Amino acid sequence: MRRLALLVVLLALVGAALLGRAWNIRAAEQAPAVTLTVPTGASLPGVAHRLAAAHLIRQPALFVLAARVLGPDKPIRAGEYAVPRGAGWAQILSLLQSGRVIQHLITIPEGLPSVLVQQRLAAEPLLTGPAPTPPEGHVLPDTYAFQRGEPRAAVLARMTTAMDRTLARLWRARSPAAPAHTPDQALTLASIVEKETALPQERRLVAGVYANRLRQGIKLDADPTLIYPITRGRPLGRAIRQSDLHADTGYNTYLKPGLPAGPIANPGRASLEAALNPAATPALYFVANGHGGHVFATTLAEHNANVARWRASSR
Repeated sequence: MRRLALLVVLLALVGAALLGRAWNIRAAEQAPAVTLTVPTGASLPGVAHRLAAAHLIRQPALFVLAARVLGPDKPIRAGEYAVPRGAGWAQILSLLQSGRVIQHLITIPEGLPSVLVQQRLAAEPLLTGPAPTPPEGHVLPDTYAFQRGEPRAAVLARMTTAMDRTLARLWRARSPAAPAHTPDQALTLASIVEKETALPQERRLVAGVYANRLRQGIKLDADPTLIYPITRGRPLGRAIRQSDLHADTGYNTYLKPGLPAGPIANPGRASLEAALNPAATPALYFVANGHGGHVFATTLAEHNANVARWRASSR
């Protein structure tokens, strides 16, 4: 009997040592990771079986026992995890309790219209649910992290909330020279600036030209506003026609002075800042210079000469 008791104690000590070793071992940083998905509402035994199926642990029942005896009393959080192969049980449990899930990314470029934001969300296979089309101008262009299986509507809500917060912050810091009387007007002007120039150094100048025109009651004559109601922000694919110049769409800034009916794209932070802090410039006109930028002019005569040069270089 004494020998049997000693054998039981010895086996218990060996088991405890092995369990402690399995619990405390840490995988090397360069160890390859295995993607493990923990569904919402998963139990600890259910997760242990998923770990075993992914060959991350060998004894799921012992893992559950060790987690309940040695681990912190915290719930496992749902999501997609990168679990290092060879990680100890404590490291695995800590990761699954931390919520440090794999983050996937979706990028909305500056100036993307809302119809294409909707298409980009709809085309992301890791998202779920319908992809609504946001109101034009109300998505902040940026790169957004999301989790596998997250609803598209939830990701879109983060994008629109980001725009609301950014616009509110910039509106509070606006220059007295800003021509917009409301945040919505600032958003509309910023969207025009966004579509007119891709050069950072030109944004405030373009905004300054439009600020001058708005103050003086001069029509903006902005081609992107002419195109927007025809394509909703997609490329026009043809030359502007005379009929386009005379169409009363609410967006045609060749037809009447003032801002169009609303934004024509989703402007980025830099264009929002430019619209709310336009450059102090006497310029009232600008035209493409043929090299990706623009030439600015104060008088119509200067502008006409610049247009003639641009047309000659285009030919």
